[in-house]
Amino acid sequence: MMRIAVLAVAFLVSSGLSVANAQTGDSEKRPHIIFVMADDMGWGQTGYRNHPVLKTPNLDLMAANGLRLERFYAGCCVCSPTRASVLTGRSPVRCGVLTHGYALRHQEKTLAQALKDAGYVTGHFGKWHLNGLRGPGAPILAEDTYGPGHFGFDEWVSVTNFFDVDPLMSRQGKFEQMEGDSSEVAMAEAIKFLEKHKDGDKPMFAVVWFGTPHSPFKALDDDKIPFGNLKADSENHYGELVAMDRSIGTLRSALREMKIADDTLFVFCSDNGGLPRIEPDTVGGLRGNKGNVYEGGLRVPAIIEWPSMIQPRISSYPACTMDLFPTVADVLGLPEDVFVKPLDGVSLKPLFTDEIGPREQPIGFRFQKQAALVDNDWKLVTSNREQDNKFELYNLKDDPHEEKDLAKAKPDQLAKLKSAYQAWDAAVEASFAGKDYAAGKLTEPDPEPHYWTIDPRYEKYLPEWKDRWEYRSYIQKVLKK
Repeated sequence: MMRIAVLAVAFLVSSGLSVANAQTGDSEKRPHIIFVMADDMGWGQTGYRNHPVLKTPNLDLMAANGLRLERFYAGCCVCSPTRASVLTGRSPVRCGVLTHGYALRHQEKTLAQALKDAGYVTGHFGKWHLNGLRGPGAPILAEDTYGPGHFGFDEWVSVTNFFDVDPLMSRQGKFEQMEGDSSEVAMAEAIKFLEKHKDGDKPMFAVVWFGTPHSPFKALDDDKIPFGNLKADSENHYGELVAMDRSIGTLRSALREMKIADDTLFVFCSDNGGLPRIEPDTVGGLRGNKGNVYEGGLRVPAIIEWPSMIQPRISSYPACTMDLFPTVADVLGLPEDVFVKPLDGVSLKPLFTDEIGPREQPIGFRFQKQAALVDNDWKLVTSNREQDNKFELYNLKDDPHEEKDLAKAKPDQLAKLKSAYQAWDAAVEASFAGKDYAAGKLTEPDPEPHYWTIDPRYEKYLPEWKDRWEYRSYIQKVLKK
């Protein structure tokens, strides 16, 4: 136990950042920042990774001109937790976001809040899924205290969860019927935001969270044409990704037309690993899928493009969504108090200019009974973290598909990673209990996740929405009771 306690302290200490010394120049030179995230897109679903049927020419161009991260991990193997990790730099378990549909705690500090305080104008567009509501994406209510506006976003056009063709969205509480593919709708709103503010005196932060290619799968007819020989779900799934890739191209062109491309830090990634039962394979041959902590459930495509600062290359440095907030803070020289600590992320700023050595801080994951710890080439995995004999050990360099469990062959390495995991896990438990916050405890209970169809605030909309294809089955269950 003493060794575990010492390691826990080491994790807490190593979670700090030396952002105070970052040199960014005057305020006019601060970059614009854009985060774009797919929903359920697997590691193998890009043209640059030679997917057998999907072409992604715009992501391929972005990868060819930016930093392509081949070992990038989502904060969790499902969506809401990863979104929390992006905004906080912390394991989602620390934030109380245990699985999909959980709300982000008000006591957390977000990247959007930090950038807003630093003089940025901030906007969110698309899927939110951090307000405790489950079910298909519905317009976020103006009075929802867990919506984007309460976590640092000045402007937002958002929905609660996944959304598809012709979505009904909320512009800061005002409902609007949109037309077209969901990715292109969200991107069009983000571009309007950028055009509105590009000549202002504030740099811009835009977050675009797609609902693609999450189920239910519904693509535009023209986008399905290349996949006509596939089953319907796969055909629509890949058709959605065609439109998503096109929206990436629209954004990159718009940045060039606005003459801000060189000065924009643009990050693309997915929120968790790829889906099973979609053909061809979504995860590039990795083991596992969304919902588990093997590589296929956690490793996702990721690219960082910043033409004036990043020379194009491919990196195998193990990075994660928790690193994004610390990276931006390092780039801008933000003070340490923008974070709730401990952090689980580290700054990737040194990686922008050169390869860096092994990652000093392992990356921990927890989801339900599952857990994993990635420590450079080594990975610890368990399907039941409560049972000591359930831990598996893999060398990802030699065995990227996690086929050969080395737990018995490498007992010393297994013990080392288990000790590190237990230290991290103990720190995460303390965070979950609220020990990290200024009050030393939770000041309000975590909202109970529930479907918006049974939320009294949405009750008056059910008769009007009951015939919408994306809501019909959910609302019928409620109206029949």
